Amino acid sequence: MSSPKPAGKNATGKVAAAKNIGLVAAVSIGVGGMIGAGIFSILGVVASISGSAMWISFLIGGIVVAFPAYSYVKLGQAFPSIGGAVTFMVKGWGDTKKAGTFNVFQYLAFVISIALYATGFAAYAQGFWDIPSQFYAIGVVLLFTLINFVGSRLMGRAESTIVIIKVTILIIFVIAAFVTFTPQSRENLSPSNWTGAVAMIVGAGVLFVGYEGFGLITNAAANMKNPIKEVPRAIWISLAIVVVIYLAVSIGVVGQVPLTQLKTLGDSALAVAAEPALGQFGFTLISIAALLSTASAVNATLFGSANVAYQIAKNGGLPPAFDKKLWGKDVEGLFITTGLVILFVLIFPLSAVASMGSAGFLLVYMAVNIGHLRVRSQTGAKAWPLYVGIVLCLVLFVFLFSYMVMEDLSSAIAMVITFLVSWLVELWWRGRTHRSFRQLLDEVEHRPKDAAAAGS
Repeated sequence: MSSPKPAGKNATGKVAAAKNIGLVAAVSIGVGGMIGAGIFSILGVVASISGSAMWISFLIGGIVVAFPAYSYVKLGQAFPSIGGAVTFMVKGWGDTKKAGTFNVFQYLAFVISIALYATGFAAYAQGFWDIPSQFYAIGVVLLFTLINFVGSRLMGRAESTIVIIKVTILIIFVIAAFVTFTPQSRENLSPSNWTGAVAMIVGAGVLFVGYEGFGLITNAAANMKNPIKEVPRAIWISLAIVVVIYLAVSIGVVGQVPLTQLKTLGDSALAVAAEPALGQFGFTLISIAALLSTASAVNATLFGSANVAYQIAKNGGLPPAFDKKLWGKDVEGLFITTGLVILFVLIFPLSAVASMGSAGFLLVYMAVNIGHLRVRSQTGAKAWPLYVGIVLCLVLFVFLFSYMVMEDLSSAIAMVITFLVSWLVELWWRGRTHRSFRQLLDEVEHRPKDAAAAGS
């Protein structure tokens, strides 16, 4: 992506954001945000749950995420801002403790996602040099904390290139996998090997974190020339690309690796699946793509979640330690984020982190959709997709949380504690300081008219 152009000033004398994000850049943000640790690291985890029906789990996840995406499209058109879902939550729920609780929880969901990406990076890095995985995971988080502290312009410019590289490598794998399909491959995919409907739904819940990145497009809406047109196009195009890639890759993986072996591979399933079609070169190629993908996801989400924390703190949702300046930079929130990520990396394995991340974003999407119902007259959204989105996210969450309780009780307990901590932080800090989201609400009140004017 090109470096930002100098910002001008609006009529009130405030510095205006540079309108330099076009459709291609926005689609790149969405695809890059989704195709990360989800596809490279948790295929084996999903296979152990839904077996050869793994591709159906990806399809279910794609269907479910389409409804929150519709909500984000309408909200992003009406209220374009760098706050994205933070803004949507406040706009829908108002200046309330509920909005603050969900925004703190959303921030922690991003922290969990970064831990997932870092753990995925470590798993593939071990294939090149076998040292304890936590050293790699913590190392990559600290590296990108330093990069974001010094200045992330170089990584920002590299994001589009990384997206192109990893998508190209996945396409190469898909082509090679389908070309080398054998009768055994078709047997692996046979419906006779499918698991039951419950397992497919649980699998969809576990992998759902692989779809959450589309929301990053709405964080860029304020910097789009025409968000009325570009937000929906970017979200739907990026989702379509990712769903097709996920389906093709999951079918290719099941076709290349015997199911009994696939269920034991965990975080290296995709690299192992590339070997039958492309040999050792394929294993190395996928490993490199995974390292690039997970590393860029750590960088992008670390920077983005720190910005979310800053936005919440600035408008009253977190203690001011998150928005203090350190050495002249707004990075205290960045360092706190890094510390929390390292804590999750040290405590939880990859499968637990993936489930926690997915469960967290399912709750966030439900909250956004519920809040959207309250401002539907301002966004022009139809009611039925919002209700369907709420129901589907709730169903997927219930199945996923039940699985967490049965298979990894500690992750389920940690999920509950995370939400309770979010509520307690908001309750304590709001009660102590009487800070509010009034400023954020005032800022978005005038944006729908501006966006409409841009679209005319």
